[in-house]
Amino acid sequence: MDISSFDDLLQAARLQPEPQRLLFVFAAVELPDDATPAQRARFEAGQGGALVPLMCVDKTPQELPSFAALVDEARQFTAPGHDWAMVFAAALSGRLNQAPSSADAEAPLQRMVDAIKGGAHGAYIPFDRQGQPVRFG
Repeated sequence: MDISSFDDLLQAARLQPEPQRLLFVFAAVELPDDATPAQRARFEAGQGGALVPLMCVDKTPQELPSFAALVDEARQFTAPGHDWAMVFAAALSGRLNQAPSSADAEAPLQRMVDAIKGGAHGAYIPFDRQGQPVRFG
């Protein structure tokens, strides 16, 4: 299934043969302190920057009715001045008709955070604040 929106992700997760747990890492885009003038100019033009994970959460598809619900929940935990620009999503599959628990999601969420910090985010689906996939180019 082609994931062209957050709703597609929810639908795909709900249709899997085994129960799923969705993993989310909210990230800001910041300019590193040691950025060159060229990097600063690109950043001001809306390009470049470094991904900085701010928070993470896991949910079953049944706990999450929509992207708006995820955004509302994130708003409760976002510190002033540290707003997120995109959210990275992944799914953790259950076994024997049992969904993974939040405890099962802790290590995969930490791996996601570490990967995003290191710029290795290709295994995850990034969405913008409107729930549309982000294309890195």
